[in-house]
Amino acid sequence: MSRISGVLEALKSKGRKALIPFITAGDPHPKHTVGLMHALVEAGADVLELGVPFSDPMADGPVIQLACERALVHHTSLRQCIAMVAEFRQRDTKTPVVLMGYLNPIEAMGLENFAKTAHAAGVDGVLVVDLAVEEAPEFSPTLAKAGLDCIFLIAPTSPAARIEAAAKLASGYLYYVSLKGVTGAANLDVDSVAAKVAEIRGITGIPVVVGFGIRDAASASAVSAVSDGVIVGSALVSEIERNQAHPERLPELLKAKLAPMRMAMDRL
Repeated sequence: MSRISGVLEALKSKGRKALIPFITAGDPHPKHTVGLMHALVEAGADVLELGVPFSDPMADGPVIQLACERALVHHTSLRQCIAMVAEFRQRDTKTPVVLMGYLNPIEAMGLENFAKTAHAAGVDGVLVVDLAVEEAPEFSPTLAKAGLDCIFLIAPTSPAARIEAAAKLASGYLYYVSLKGVTGAANLDVDSVAAKVAEIRGITGIPVVVGFGIRDAASASAVSAVSDGVIVGSALVSEIERNQAHPERLPELLKAKLAPMRMAMDRL
């Protein structure tokens, strides 16, 4: 059993839901990322998603696009992101870490080399935003061979056949995109999320976590009530953007943003 599956099963056995924060590696500076990862765990994170900066993001809204720009100013690379996970593992051997990014940097590094290097550093899963299901039959087994979970996005428009195809190749969890749009959008419809999550659960037993539009305790609580967990990204990255001139404040600011979500979810 992977570290991700173990954490999600343990939460389920206790009637709790997963809280999965996202930050962009290297934002506002590479030297701060590992400290922010630890702060998020202290605030109640169950799994961490670490964004790999990319120059041409597709699904990310303006907040995370700007985070990528800030990170790339410091030349934050895929190898540096993996090194950050290795440094994080010096203190934390329990919290799963998922790298989230785009295919180009992985192909440039070489898939097998990436998979082996990432696993050796302590990475648990990989979510490649622009990896189509049709291209995944070679990608997913290579990750699995190296001991990494391959996580896929499911959209509101994904038909049952496509959900089934992704589920056959996926492990860890499925990431359901709660709305038609980019990260940071505000038009969250919990009833629609509940209906789609129910459809996905009718196709596969893989846990379904929901991202896009989770911005506060109320939305985290409402969405976690109908899923296996929530992913919080833009709300945290916005805090980093607003306070980038004072990075020493960021750990406590991110904890203050995330902790109320954990508390609200645990009251379910």
